[in-house]
Amino acid sequence: MSRGGRHTYGALSVLAAGALVLTGCSKGGSDSGGDDKKQQQNAQRQQALIKFGDEKASTGPAAEVPGAKSGGTLEVLQRDSYAHLDPAQIYVADEGALATLLHRGLTGYKATSNDGSKHEVVGDLATDSGTTTDGGKTWKYTLKDGIKFQDGTPITSKDVRHTVERLFAPFINQGPTFLQQWLADSPGATYRKLLKDGPYKGKHLPDSVLSTPDDKTIVFHFKTARPDLPYALAMAGYGIVSQKGDTKERYDKAPVVSGPYKIQSFKSGKSMVLVKNTNWDPKTDPIRHQYIDRFNFSFNQQYEASTKALLADSGADQAGISFNNQVDAGNLSSVLRDAKLKSRTVSGYQSFVGQMNINMSHKPMQDKTVREAIAYALPVTPFVRAYGGTDAMEVAGGLISPTVSGYDAAFDPWGKKKKPAGDAAKARELLKKAGKLNMKLTFGYINTPEGQQYSTAMAAGLKKAGFNVQRQEIPAETFYDQVSKLDNNYDIFHTAWGADWPSASTVIPPLYDGRVIADGAQNYSQINDPQINSEIDRISKITDPAKAASEWEKLDQHIVKDVINVVPTAYYKQTQIAGSKVGGLVYDDVLSGVDPRRLFIK
Repeated sequence: MSRGGRHTYGALSVLAAGALVLTGCSKGGSDSGGDDKKQQQNAQRQQALIKFGDEKASTGPAAEVPGAKSGGTLEVLQRDSYAHLDPAQIYVADEGALATLLHRGLTGYKATSNDGSKHEVVGDLATDSGTTTDGGKTWKYTLKDGIKFQDGTPITSKDVRHTVERLFAPFINQGPTFLQQWLADSPGATYRKLLKDGPYKGKHLPDSVLSTPDDKTIVFHFKTARPDLPYALAMAGYGIVSQKGDTKERYDKAPVVSGPYKIQSFKSGKSMVLVKNTNWDPKTDPIRHQYIDRFNFSFNQQYEASTKALLADSGADQAGISFNNQVDAGNLSSVLRDAKLKSRTVSGYQSFVGQMNINMSHKPMQDKTVREAIAYALPVTPFVRAYGGTDAMEVAGGLISPTVSGYDAAFDPWGKKKKPAGDAAKARELLKKAGKLNMKLTFGYINTPEGQQYSTAMAAGLKKAGFNVQRQEIPAETFYDQVSKLDNNYDIFHTAWGADWPSASTVIPPLYDGRVIADGAQNYSQINDPQINSEIDRISKITDPAKAASEWEKLDQHIVKDVINVVPTAYYKQTQIAGSKVGGLVYDDVLSGVDPRRLFIK
């Protein structure tokens, strides 16, 4: 999984710095987002609890969008063309947004409010979000009646089995690997040993791992409890593939889809056209709509160009939008402050949280008083300013984003929300007490214009507190390779991470479990704390998402306030704009962007 460039959840977001973004990966750049009022609203939204829905919640059709009409063509201005259309290869933000129109999975996120802020995980092709009777080791799914692929073929458990088995084939190498690792009960790439060539040479997963007793039933068997399975199966990467229509590598350019739209044409790097899939039955789908007749995509539209076209609001662009491009930094402030544009813009948080890592493998950093001094002294203002100010970032208190269950808006142990410039006097006192005034602190920073800017100002704040700060530049393209080396030279360095789904189970374990410390792993601070490790094991087994969220938040607060191996800096946001004839415009917190499934032409 590539870090520092690719990323967000099964559905997703995009980097201003230019790279695509994968879920559960670290992030280098930044995104932009809302005004003060919007910030307050978003802080109240708190993806507090994303529940697992029953059969009733999973029954279609989806609730009507207020004022929606059918018909018309939507122009979609996208910066990046789509490298992958095979669901098993989809892990980046823009492909995930497109997948909401094309692919269906066993589960999916249903919006339960008209503003995109409340959701539950429901059965999509399945009748419910899954049932487990043994705490998450065995999960059973039953398929709905009347579900078909675009060619009219009924979707059966054989297609689901095939979808899962092909994830082990060597050519599937870009998508998520949670399910594969869980089924193999094996971390990293070793999961492939379970079914080396996928199903293509006549071999299959044993029934003790995945069983399909009839055409409607699928049972997953795990050796370790996996209470998050309904979340994982809602990722775009686990969309169902047609066994009959599987063309292996070629499927990536022309998949057989099950969603409300199908691909009429795709010219890579130039254009794409989606039209209605007549074999999609809204009665089976609690999540999606099919208001628009046709989507016309044009690629290579940079943020400045798409913003300019949508602001001009003339001709075809009146019915124009971008699923992923955000308002460019140059126009962001004026767009957010123009009352006439309010009905045409949406803003919200992404799943990323920025954090300053303190390298626990370095002896001087093992002194807790020193770490406390860093936490108090570190100014967050320069980081926020470097990426476009409070329109693009919000000062963070903890490690759990506002898009993730368990987020606590009030948590702020180092007073960063009140004093984002840091508290140099308090930090100096602590250093003096520890006899460490003028101690050397090596600050590794990413060599981008933003990195240069924030690291210089942050270093000045730390110097004021009594540290002898030595800045060391790290090239942007190898930044995450360098900081994830076990023997790196850096005492402190900044990274960002986004959740794979709205649970802190995709944030805290990869970043703070001491048992995953290794070259290239994401435990950047190299913290190996027995209490953190045992809490990760305990909370990972909780099957009630509400209870798990509350326990993850307690662990988040323990890490930030008591362990102090990391100082949170900012929550990332973004703002998007549409033409005046586009209806159903909402910022969806799970997608971290515009929700394509609700759009219509006024």
